[in-house]
Amino acid sequence: MSNEAAVANNRSLTLGAAAGSLGYLALGLTLLAVGIVSTGVIHNTTVADTHGLTLWVGGVALFICGLLEFRGGSNATGTAFAGLGALWVVASETSPSSANAAGLFYILWALLALALTASQWRGGSLLLRGVYGLFTVALILWAVGAFATSSGLDKTAGWVAAVAGLLSWYAATISLGGSTWAGLNLPVR
Repeated sequence: MSNEAAVANNRSLTLGAAAGSLGYLALGLTLLAVGIVSTGVIHNTTVADTHGLTLWVGGVALFICGLLEFRGGSNATGTAFAGLGALWVVASETSPSSANAAGLFYILWALLALALTASQWRGGSLLLRGVYGLFTVALILWAVGAFATSSGLDKTAGWVAAVAGLLSWYAATISLGGSTWAGLNLPVR
């Protein structure tokens, strides 16, 4: 094998290897930001205030992580990151023309989140099941809240999304540093 072929072969093996941690960090931070702002806990903020984060971190960075995961051979994680990256780009760049359009938007993306939850059911991580499962629930709550024009459901969805974001952040943290930090054994499964 020539030196150039060896470098190309080595590059194809390593480019996707580290994208998972970054992808789950991007997903976690985006879900935390959108979720917390949706709850109304931080006064004088709206979901529009998270535009930059949702576009660049949740959208573009997550989508690139998905492409790297595909290149590294991980179909499930590549699909998750690329699909959710597309969700955040669309969410940050469009505003629905009606409450029904917003509800439909959330329902359609809940189907993706449900598929991602199902992909983790057999032999997948319990932690990732929690991330995708809670995100599915948050999207459904946002959809019902949009259809019913209920701010209470929006706030509940925000809390559920924030918890999903914390789980995603936790999964990335464990992936980066292992399950033992400062002598503590963190639960992993």
